[in-house]
Amino acid sequence: MDEMLTATKTALRITTTAFDAEITDLINAGLLDLGLAGVTEDDTDNELIRRAVITYVRLHFGDPDNYDRLKASYDEQKAQLSMATGYTTWTDQTS
Repeated sequence: MDEMLTATKTALRITTTAFDAEITDLINAGLLDLGLAGVTEDDTDNELIRRAVITYVRLHFGDPDNYDRLKASYDEQKAQLSMATGYTTWTDQTS
């Protein structure tokens, strides 16, 4: 999780530790949100998961000027992950 926190802080352009608890909470919330969409892969070393979680944190940290763009980006990443083989436990219901 330390690597994920560092990567997220870098994306947010934050060098202080003052927001570590809030950012860690947002990282966990992002992983849970992906889980609600059916994404069972939660390996933060996976670049697609990492990118989606970082986008989630950027979307919810502070009051971003580009909220709509970030929201659309996160929603698209989440939708793609929720439909991708290897990221969910959905099974073929026609079998």
